[in-house]
Formats: sequence, structure tokens, C-alpha cells
Amino acid sequence: MRSVSIFGATGSIGVNTVDLIRREGGARAFRTVALTGGRNIARLADQARELQAELAVTAHPECYAALKEALAGTGTEVAAGPEAIAEAADRRADWVMSAIVGAAGLLPGFRALSHGSTLALANKESLVTAGPLLMAEARRHGACILPVDSEHSAVFQALVGEDIAAVERVIITASGGPFRTWNASQLAKATPAQAVAHPNWSMGQRISIDSASLFNKALELIETKEFFGIDPEKIEVLVHPQSIVHALVGFNDGALMAHLGPADMRHAIGYALNWPERRKLPVERLDLARIGQLDFEAPDPVRFPALWLARQVMETGGLAGAAFNAAKEVALDHFIAGAIPFPAMAEVVEQVLARLSCDSGLTIAPVDLDMVLQTDHLARVRAEEAVQEMQAQA
Repeated sequence: MRSVSIFGATGSIGVNTVDLIRREGGARAFRTVALTGGRNIARLADQARELQAELAVTAHPECYAALKEALAGTGTEVAAGPEAIAEAADRRADWVMSAIVGAAGLLPGFRALSHGSTLALANKESLVTAGPLLMAEARRHGACILPVDSEHSAVFQALVGEDIAAVERVIITASGGPFRTWNASQLAKATPAQAVAHPNWSMGQRISIDSASLFNKALELIETKEFFGIDPEKIEVLVHPQSIVHALVGFNDGALMAHLGPADMRHAIGYALNWPERRKLPVERLDLARIGQLDFEAPDPVRFPALWLARQVMETGGLAGAAFNAAKEVALDHFIAGAIPFPAMAEVVEQVLARLSCDSGLTIAPVDLDMVLQTDHLARVRAEEAVQEMQAQA
């Protein structure tokens, strides 16, 4: 029986992963080693009961008692806190879904790779902050990393049987989010509730806002470079409002291989779950005649500066990705709290990158995870300072 663990089980990726496992036989077909989640204790407990999980972990120690009570008598072990999540990753599983949002997902992914597991990677921050270290860890232990972002899954599939040396360009698409046609004055007044209203995808709050600001696509630019080893100048972003074409790969003979599919994360998750096989998935089959038209446009770097900031990060290399992600997370927290306006998120990230480039030398290549975590901490401090300065000037 194949063993699985799901880190971030109660988020949108985790819920869809549980759905697919359920459809493929659930506890009869899979041994669930560990499930982790946040504050949605009811959902985590339901998942643990359904999949007969050996261990359920909440990231929040104050939620331990509620989870313990909810799983009393089930035989599922219960734990809480970041250390417990990391320890859960030490329990060997054949296939591990890494879907914890943010830098918190970094350590569990590394630990899972140390067992030679197949890591289904939805935590894009792992590649952004520590891509070379993560890929080296996989090689060291003979582990396999499979991309779960829809764009990178699309690129991965387009490259099956192809020589990476023949790749001339990689194009990842962005829907443009709910603010695609908004002008600068409208963006300055945008609210978190408006930013969450994604036109195509059903996602969590943080990733939805990242999509609205194109910070999600900025992270994916860096991910593409780190995962596939593609030169940054060969990676492009194209705005595609319908979210039907997820990525395109161009080859040196002029051909473009496009991956099309519905806006449903179960495709990328299911591809990773069943790889190297393809199995039937419960996703919509596209009716291209009904869709009728696919539109594309260039992104606007003035209204959405996250993309050129990502270009700066790729050019700098070293620890710049860790600083970029940490500053973005802090800025996002403050936007959600109503402390800074929507465009200020990019301003915070730009200021942090500039300050750390002078203070600490971001070009230094990380030799271990501690260096990445130290940069993450320092960038968060600098981001808080930048927010405070903005508030003082307002």
C-alpha cells in the first residue's frame, strides 16, 4: 500500500489532494502517515478520520486540545506546533504533498526529501528562497520533486521526452487577476476583499491576493528558473484572462508546445499523485468551440511591478529570493490588516531588497538552510521598518 503525507491539508491544495485520494480509494488504497493543518481543526479532524491518518498536527499549539478532543478514540496521534510539523516530515512516506503556504513550508519539504520521498511541491517559496539547496537535497537522497503549480506542471508535461537544451523559451501565463484592467488610482484604493475575488481560480486568501498583485507570478518566474534550470532571459510572462493555456514551451525549431486545461488544481495535483502514469481525473473537459476565443496580452510592469522585482532577484541570485519572499509576506500581512495600500506591497519589497543589498550582500550563495532562514528573518525586520516609515509619512 502506498504511503502519503499531506502538509497543508486544510488549505485549497490540501483539500483537493484529499478529494483525489478519496476518489482513488481513500484509506483502502493509501496509508496516510501524516496530515497537517492550521486553525481549521474541524476540517483537519474530519480528514484524519476519513483517511485513518496515523498523525494529525496543527501548526498552532493553542489548538492542540481541540484537535485532541476531536480525534479522541480514533487511534490518530495528535501534535501541535512548528516543531511537530517538522517532526512529522521525518516520518517516511512514499509521496508527500508540500502545500503549506509561505516560508513555513521550507523545512518540512527538506526533511521529506531526506528520506528519498517523492515531493509534490505546491510550496513555491521553497524554490524561491532555497532553490539550489532544495534541488541538491533531492539529488543527494535520490528523491523526486514534482511541480504542482499549474504553470510548472504544464511546463513539466510539455518537456516529457524533450531535450532541455532545445528549449528556446518558456512562457508562463497569468490571468491578470481581478485588477487586470484597473488604473493606478483604482489600485491605490483596492481592498483585500476585492483582491481575493479572483475571476477564474478558487484559492485561499493569501495566494488570491498574490495573484491580484502578480506577486504570485513573480514567485513563479523564479521557480521556473530554479526548477528547470532555464536562463531568466528565456522565461516570459503572458497575461491570458481565460486561464485555459497554463504554459507554453518554445523550441529551437520554432515550435510552441502549449498545455491547455480547465482552471482546476486537481489536474496538476492528480498528475503528480499518479506520475508517471496518467489516470482519469474529475476535471472539466474543455469545449473549445464554446470557449471560442483565447486572448493574450503583455503584463504592465508599471501597474504591476512585482514582475520586474523578480527579474532583479534572478539577476542578483544568492539570497535575494529569500529576502524577496520574506518582504512580500510581511507586506501582504499589512495589506490584509488594512495598514498599507495595495501598491505599497511592491514598494516594501523594493525597499527591503535595496537595503539588504547594501547591508548584507545578497549575492552570497547560500551554503545551508540556516543562511536562508537568517536572511528570511532579517528581511522581515527590514520590511516591518519600511512599513512603519510609510505609516509615519502618510
